[in-house]
Amino acid sequence: MSETKLYRNMGLDLVRTTEAAAISAARWMGLGRSGDADQAASAAMVRALDRMKMNGQIVMGEDSRVGMGLPELHAGRSVGTGRGIATDVMVDPIDGRRLLAYGRAGAISVAAVATRGSMWSPSPAAYMEKMVVNRTAASALVPECLDAPAAWTLALVARAKGKAVRDLVVFLLDRPRHHDLLEEIRMAGARVMLTDDGDISGALLAAAPNGPVDLLIGIGGAAEGLLSACAVKALGGGMLARLAPQSADERAALIEARVETKRIFTCEDMVAGNQVFFVATGITSGLLLEGVSFEHDRASTNSLILRCETRTRRTIQAEHLITDETDESHLLD
Repeated sequence: MSETKLYRNMGLDLVRTTEAAAISAARWMGLGRSGDADQAASAAMVRALDRMKMNGQIVMGEDSRVGMGLPELHAGRSVGTGRGIATDVMVDPIDGRRLLAYGRAGAISVAAVATRGSMWSPSPAAYMEKMVVNRTAASALVPECLDAPAAWTLALVARAKGKAVRDLVVFLLDRPRHHDLLEEIRMAGARVMLTDDGDISGALLAAAPNGPVDLLIGIGGAAEGLLSACAVKALGGGMLARLAPQSADERAALIEARVETKRIFTCEDMVAGNQVFFVATGITSGLLLEGVSFEHDRASTNSLILRCETRTRRTIQAEHLITDETDESHLLD
């Protein structure tokens, strides 16, 4: 892993990429056209990334999903000016595509950077089993939790947080694969926050000090899991993860690539060192961030910047002048 330190204001430069993506994506709110929204947000993010002074490389992209074509922000793509610090880069122009398509709360744009060689890449993995808690309960999240009944894990988290199990809130994606897990959680007596999409948001809500979620659990995207690990580590929370292939094609791809599927990973396993920045900008308003709002020739954004080295957490309210709706690249200046 490179020993080069990231410059202290890299988070402020990086947040311009999520602001640009969020503003572009927000134009598609509620229109039911997630593909068009993703294309617009990706293009805006690429323009922003390529203005950053760094020698960046995308670690994982949407191409990690078996059978997808090669997207613009694919694994191995170079980003940045090519000059400056060598970095690993992870991005998701829209976390919560379904949420955005139907005008629902909680869609965000996210990005993370770390020094080159810091980020683990499980490509071509598409899915990952995850658990996330905040720093108060981090020590309670032991590897056995991934194979234990949900009630056992919930009891550990409740004890660490000084709560009753019935007072816990568990974030879970609303998917058929989680039917049995959902019933386990309900039988244990915990409350459940079911959502259509957006498990990076869920990880941030679970990892935040005094956040509205006590535990994220379940199977979601592998690329989203790596991005979540960057955020959880910067917040001092706890995370467990293990690859969870959901199809024969994905299993075959992992076997061919010789990617380990049995190992249980922590944040430290997925993102080494403390030279990590994570940023997020709200697209549609939710529990985590306010969404983009437009008025005349202005767009307002709400963003989060996390710096792992200092455990600094900043929120930013910004107003942007938009002079040309078809080209928002001037927002990067």
